Amino acid sequence: MSASPNFNDRPIAWDHNLPRIFLERCRQKGSQIKVADSTGVKLSGSDLLLRTLALKRILEREAIGPNESHVGILLPPTVPAVVTNLAMTLSRRVAVNLNYTVSESIINRCIEQAEIQTVITSRKVMDKLGYKLVGKTVYLEDMKDKAMLSDKIAAFVQAKLMPVSMLASKFRLNKIKPDDRLTIIFTSGSTGIPKGVPLTMLNVASNIQGFDTIIGVRNDDCFLGILPFFHSFGYTVTLWGAMALPSSGAYHYNPLEPKQIGKLIETNKCTVVLGTPTFLRAFLKRIEPEQFKTVEVVIVGAEKMPIPLADAFEARFGVRPTEGYGTTELSPVVSVNFPPSRAKTQEQKNALREGSVGLPLPGIRARSVSLDDGRVLGPNEDGMLQFAGPNVMPGYLKQPELTAKVMHGEWYASGDVGHVDQDGFIFITGRESRFSKIGGEMVPHIQVEEEITKIVGGNEDTTTLAVCGVPDEKKGERLVVLYTQIDKRPDEIVKKLIEAGLPGIYVPSPDSFIQVDAIPILGTGKLDLRGLQSLALEKCGL
Repeated sequence: MSASPNFNDRPIAWDHNLPRIFLERCRQKGSQIKVADSTGVKLSGSDLLLRTLALKRILEREAIGPNESHVGILLPPTVPAVVTNLAMTLSRRVAVNLNYTVSESIINRCIEQAEIQTVITSRKVMDKLGYKLVGKTVYLEDMKDKAMLSDKIAAFVQAKLMPVSMLASKFRLNKIKPDDRLTIIFTSGSTGIPKGVPLTMLNVASNIQGFDTIIGVRNDDCFLGILPFFHSFGYTVTLWGAMALPSSGAYHYNPLEPKQIGKLIETNKCTVVLGTPTFLRAFLKRIEPEQFKTVEVVIVGAEKMPIPLADAFEARFGVRPTEGYGTTELSPVVSVNFPPSRAKTQEQKNALREGSVGLPLPGIRARSVSLDDGRVLGPNEDGMLQFAGPNVMPGYLKQPELTAKVMHGEWYASGDVGHVDQDGFIFITGRESRFSKIGGEMVPHIQVEEEITKIVGGNEDTTTLAVCGVPDEKKGERLVVLYTQIDKRPDEIVKKLIEAGLPGIYVPSPDSFIQVDAIPILGTGKLDLRGLQSLALEKCGL
């Protein structure tokens, strides 16, 4: 077998100017569809550019003050959300997509942190949320009535007739620097109050272009866009990736509606699907194989992908999902396993190692360091995973102390525990916040979950169990297993865990298995660590 490829052995020349690249892609796409959504809206490259330029003019005149550098956007992933994001970026504003799945108070804290004066949204969204936002709220519906004939004429001339070089000069896009801020993504809040993560032009552009190196994006590719734009994967890959590469994008506002998503995939001939294992479980149950026949690439992240889920998905849809890894602070993609359908050479075929989260993208370096003394570890040695490269954030928004905790020179400490093998593949074995310290040893919750799942089988339609730690008077902490339904008694599971060779401190006691109605999951499909901890404490009477 030949060695796996090292994408970092190749010369890299990043083009950080995403707004200019977008202008060029729209011109190249011409009358071909560039963007669509489940409401039936479809825009060609030319029409998308026309609408984006028109909205830019209207918002600059009617809604956004000349000194407003950060603008909030509160919209689900749809064509209007895409156009609004692009319009604000062409306007040299920082578009900040706000999380509509969190409380009013958290949204308002994010608005204040980012010094946002204006939030662009829709009446439908605000009627559903019922929130009162700080600052000024602008409704997209009202902007239609503000359009003048001069807006339409100017947008037509710019979109259809003006050379891209002239447009770029007019909008001062030629002044954009690699470290100019493109967006702020607020972390999902799975472990507490969201933190603001500013991402630069180079951060996102290098991530897209590195991802393209692996996938080999074609003109006929269509990205399924179901991840919200307040999620870094959704913002970088399904928004900017679809728009700044030769591909198109098709969007649906709710990732938990598989029937509508199946229709969207079929109608728009989607080829690239990005999501989480949680979403794939729903697809398995409610999407017909015929609707998935154009899909060639399925990549999941945010949580561990069980091999039985990959097997079941491939058996039903004929495409095997591969696992990647990322985090908001890294723009977000760090690594990915090479999709089998795009592997043409033996070298590319070897760039897939199931159980791992793949090889780092071009320009990204990975290492593990000791949890005890910070020394750099060798291949296959578990420690804190750290990453360096053009995708590393500049630092948390207005939180230098938090930044100092995670940045070690050029290296970002991810909070995830794992190792890099001798061929460069990254393996995640746990998360620092998903460990319990028992008897002086760090016990990884994820490893215990995986062993229990092997014993009980697991339900591919939903997340059925999760492990967390709760305080214990004798041991300091003990493991608790929350589950929705299992077909074996806790004492049987404990016996099999011991037989499997797990250390005694890794084995929960039978009375620490607690049945619950549902395992807490965030709107992004990730395990809600904060909600999980609260539920465990409540069930344990703590």
